[in-house]
Amino acid sequence: MSSQNRTGSRRGKITAITGVAVAGALALTGCSSEVARGWLPSDKDVTNHTGRIIDLWVNSWIAAIAVGFVTWGLIIWCIIAYRRRKGTTGFPKQLSYNLPLEVFYLTIPLFMVLVFFYFTDRDQQAIDDRSKPADVVIDVRGKQWAWDFNYKQGDVVKTAVYEGGVQAHLTGNDVDKDKLPTLYLPVGKSVELELNSRDVIHSFWVPAFLQKRDMIPGKTNYMDFTPTKEGTYDGKCAELCGEYHSEMLFRVKVVSESEFQAHMAQLQQQGNTGELGNKYDRNPNLNAKN
Repeated sequence: MSSQNRTGSRRGKITAITGVAVAGALALTGCSSEVARGWLPSDKDVTNHTGRIIDLWVNSWIAAIAVGFVTWGLIIWCIIAYRRRKGTTGFPKQLSYNLPLEVFYLTIPLFMVLVFFYFTDRDQQAIDDRSKPADVVIDVRGKQWAWDFNYKQGDVVKTAVYEGGVQAHLTGNDVDKDKLPTLYLPVGKSVELELNSRDVIHSFWVPAFLQKRDMIPGKTNYMDFTPTKEGTYDGKCAELCGEYHSEMLFRVKVVSESEFQAHMAQLQQQGNTGELGNKYDRNPNLNAKN
């Protein structure tokens, strides 16, 4: 009996020390900025949506980890409390059902799903809200394997201009990012991107914006946001679109309005007025039939 008590006491000490160590590790890692943003490749002030997305992501993980700890705790408790004791013979009492426990198993997961759905739907509707006209509207066209940007005429863009991009070439050396197709956005101005594809399915992705949207031939998708922090951000196609998919790179420059207007004037001086519209689109499937 004394040996068993010493063993139980030793196990209790080990469990307590382990619990303290785990809690301390979580507390220490929680102090880092990476943990605060859930290891996402962005900060809360890059666009007006990044903070909302980070909060939804981090809070979802906190809820999932809490549920995980409760579940693991119950499993371990059942293993210890209902283990087969020494000298026990036969099978334990068999129960056909436990109504309170089954109600608990049904209501708690249902409640969790409804809570997750509410917050996800709330944030998704806010991110996809197009009820207000944007200050800047840009027709972004993905093509094998580059990007065209059509800056449409509006309150900020006085004359419609375009910029045609060319494919990056990966040779194993450092990429000259100054030669990549570059999308200019004015900081603090609401932006709507009209996402179109000239050929096959592409996907517009700027990791720092925490948003990604497919570009489907014959269908226009939209992305609405307000860039709130000046800087240069890398972008790429996130949908396997052919042999040189990995070379379909671009950049986004969020600049002051004066620098944005200077770039618009530069495109106009280069003769890039108007739009590179759908007359340059192609559909491989339809072309094959012709």
